[in-house]
Amino acid sequence: MSSLADQGFLDLPPHRLEYRMAGPRPHQAPTLILLHQGLGSAGQWDDLPEKLSAATGCGVFAYSRPGYGFSSPAKLPRGLDFMHVEARETLPRLLDAIGFRQGLLVGHSDGASIAAIYAGSVQDHRVRGLVLMAPHFIVEDVTMNAIRAIRKAYDTTDVRARFQRWHADATVRGWSDVWLNNDVGAWDLRDDLAYIRVPMLIVQGEDDDYGTARQIEIAREECYCPVDALLLPGIRHVPHREAPEQVLGAIAGFSSRLLREHDSAQPVTAR
Repeated sequence: MSSLADQGFLDLPPHRLEYRMAGPRPHQAPTLILLHQGLGSAGQWDDLPEKLSAATGCGVFAYSRPGYGFSSPAKLPRGLDFMHVEARETLPRLLDAIGFRQGLLVGHSDGASIAAIYAGSVQDHRVRGLVLMAPHFIVEDVTMNAIRAIRKAYDTTDVRARFQRWHADATVRGWSDVWLNNDVGAWDLRDDLAYIRVPMLIVQGEDDDYGTARQIEIAREECYCPVDALLLPGIRHVPHREAPEQVLGAIAGFSSRLLREHDSAQPVTAR
């Protein structure tokens, strides 16, 4: 699909997905696919797509998953496997629909987990590597404490009004309900990590209130692929916003190393 506009909607029945595109289109250069956090959207990346494109020479494609931003609503309640459903059912169709030829998956928080699930579930030779910012491979106690805090703030303070700029009520409540109403101990991506065969870069803030450096340790314990890590002192859950120059530099160096040769993509084969 070479006629992608700078922004618009992509029809993937039964979903209609909001997207943003910066830089070269997928038929012109490698593409970085941005996968947003649990309460994110295409619009909430701010100017990161444009900055990433300038720093890497790649195209950058960001989209809002079903139920987020201005994409079509998601079916609620979500199951604990909702990230696996996104990674294995929606993301492959989206990559095909935009004409993705080669590039990286760049995910933040939930989006990083989705990228890891995809790479561990589909042997897609178009995906040359993963950039995982503040990823979750298991649910930690600090994660649950942060989710309870954001839900309480949403229900009792003006946080709700700020979120309504981007999302419907169902987005915040539907997302937090997954974690508050299920056995989160059953959510574990270590098996997926063992099947990843492309290099990954993990960017983690030392003061992240949604996860700790244990996530990096798990990746190094379970992965057979190369795992680089950038642990940022004083940074919390949104490293690309809190330490933009360091994160941009790290992603640019990682992508340059992996995408130096722009050879043709090979067929996708499910695991």
